[in-house]
Formats: sequence, C-alpha cells, structure tokens
Amino acid sequence: EVQLQASGGGLVQAGGSLRLSCAASGFPFKDYAIGWFRQAPGKEREGVSCIMLYDGTTYYTDSVKGRFTISSDNAEGTVYLQMGSLKPEDTAVYYCAAVDVYTRAAYGMSLDRIKWTVNEYDYWGQGTLVTVSS
Repeated sequence: EVQLQASGGGLVQAGGSLRLSCAASGFPFKDYAIGWFRQAPGKEREGVSCIMLYDGTTYYTDSVKGRFTISSDNAEGTVYLQMGSLKPEDTAVYYCAAVDVYTRAAYGMSLDRIKWTVNEYDYWGQGTLVTVSS
C-alpha cells in the first residue's frame, strides 16, 4: 500500500523558516519523483518543487527559487522541503505527491514536462497547513 504522509506545517512569521517532511512508502523509490504542491484558499493547486529520487535532480517554481530547498533521504523514505524567507503569499496547504517517472519515460514523458501537472501524479498525501503572518 502506497502511503505519503506530509508533516511539519505551522504558523511562522514572515522571514521565518519551516521544514516540511513527506514520509513515503509502498513503491520503488528509484522509479518515482516526489513533488510538493500547495493550494491557497480560492486558488488552484500549484507545483512548488520536485525531486527525481533516482538521481536527485531538482526543480523549483520561480516564486520559490533561492528560498526553498528540496532534498531526499531515500534510505529513510523521506523527502524534505526546507522553506526559508517565508512570505505571507506562501500561506497554503502543502501536499506531497508521487509520480512514476520510470513508466512515463517509456512513453517519452519526462519529469521536466509533467512536473507541475497535478493530474500526472499517481499518489497524494494529505496536506499540511503553512501559515505565514506578516
């Protein structure tokens, strides 16, 4: 059974930091990528960052580049999102999700092409709320 468990959210002042964790199990890590998405009230879910678990390749959306860092501990089955210099506009429910990049590669679909496409992700965890106060 695939499980994704996001944690680490909370209330932080603008300029502060938080580290989110995504505990993942039930699928072969080397075949997957993990993405972090967020959804603010009244807005669509958007991709924030993702990491290819096989080789550690990372991607960031422009609004978080230089502030957020994604990493993985494959031995522990955990992906982290270190968030710094937080802004009120980072306030959202944050979700982690897993996508089988190995199978999609056979169809010519690279992670770079699908990384922010919500419907491409195979498994989702529950969200964790991040609130940044001004």
